[in-house]
Amino acid sequence: MTTTTASTRRRQKGVAGVPDADIVIVGAGAAGLSLAHRLRAPDPRRTAAAPSVALVGPPPGPLRVPGRTWCFWEAGPGRFDHAMTASWQWLRVRGPDGAELRRHIAPLRYKMIRSDDFEALVDRDLAGHPLTRRVEASVASVADRSDGTVRVSGTDAAGSPVDLRARWVFDSRPPERPPAARTRLLQHFRGWFVRTERPVFDPGVVDLMDFRTPQPAHGLSFGYVLPTGRRTALVEYTEFGPAPLGTAAYDLALDDYTRRVLGTGATQVLSTEQGVIPMTDAVFARRSAGRVFRIGAAGGATRPSTGYTFAAVQRQSEAIAGAVRAGRRPVPPPPHAARARLMDAVLLRALDTGRVDGPDLFFRLFDRVPVGRLLRFLDGRTRLWEDLAVGVRTPVLPMLRTTAELPWLRRSP
Repeated sequence: MTTTTASTRRRQKGVAGVPDADIVIVGAGAAGLSLAHRLRAPDPRRTAAAPSVALVGPPPGPLRVPGRTWCFWEAGPGRFDHAMTASWQWLRVRGPDGAELRRHIAPLRYKMIRSDDFEALVDRDLAGHPLTRRVEASVASVADRSDGTVRVSGTDAAGSPVDLRARWVFDSRPPERPPAARTRLLQHFRGWFVRTERPVFDPGVVDLMDFRTPQPAHGLSFGYVLPTGRRTALVEYTEFGPAPLGTAAYDLALDDYTRRVLGTGATQVLSTEQGVIPMTDAVFARRSAGRVFRIGAAGGATRPSTGYTFAAVQRQSEAIAGAVRAGRRPVPPPPHAARARLMDAVLLRALDTGRVDGPDLFFRLFDRVPVGRLLRFLDGRTRLWEDLAVGVRTPVLPMLRTTAELPWLRRSP
């Protein structure tokens, strides 16, 4: 049980009934929710007083991000397993000609969490905690003050002003302008949650990349299947390319993939999701002001070569929470090591220039690299010799040419 101190009571007077806080988290997506959850986790190693936290998310409306599905691999039980929709230990990759690779990833499991379930789990764990509060507001500005605090200003659903003062602010909102980069691609996708009349899915296997889709002139495309039963699955059509498609074009591609490729027959679409993930070698600033830090995708947590973000968000959140517990300055660490970012820059440039065939490259990696090493590589956790072992399994000459030219390319805004 936490005792409310005099200083805490002073903070809770606040402005317009909204309390001030030691930490304000702007954005209640994966990054904001994860950080709030980590900050509240009990830890016997804590040396600093528990901070007060305000988690600010937009009220219902156009600024609230639609539901999303997040996937990641993890060994053993995880802190968010109660929000998990499904998990698998088999991954499959299919080539354009139908060639199939199956890989057993034990002791890892590939886990699927839906954002609504994740938010509900975090809300349950934070419910009733005297030092944590959810605030619904559309944030307009975040600014350092001369008194050593940060002011977060916005409006609530009724249009009334909301002002919070904090010692530290962690902001997960996308920057107004993307940072300068040498290469910019988009991973854009649309998914159908489907139910089929007959059992057509293998609930034990995820189709991670199925290249039996028509390939675009620039970039690559693939199907992605997350089965939740013999007759139910999330089926996505994904492209790596310069621009997203319209909804009608995605639906045509999904209809072709489910009926022609998967042979699902009569299919009911239960719900949909759609998104765009930047794949860029831009360097994302982790600090936007003296006491204001960027987290999540806004702070570079998205792995440029794959689009995976959730696992890096957890590492970043734990590092920040650890610094807070120890009474240190809570500067977010780089989500990915410099060597991993360099390799991603080479891969993105090689794909963007067409020097490598995307489907062939990814199929070759899954075919020739032990799956445990490959997943560590994709997660940015390999050692130098492992990176070299993966590198020699790629088209070496195009990759070397791309590596040599990178230092001479300008980063354009």
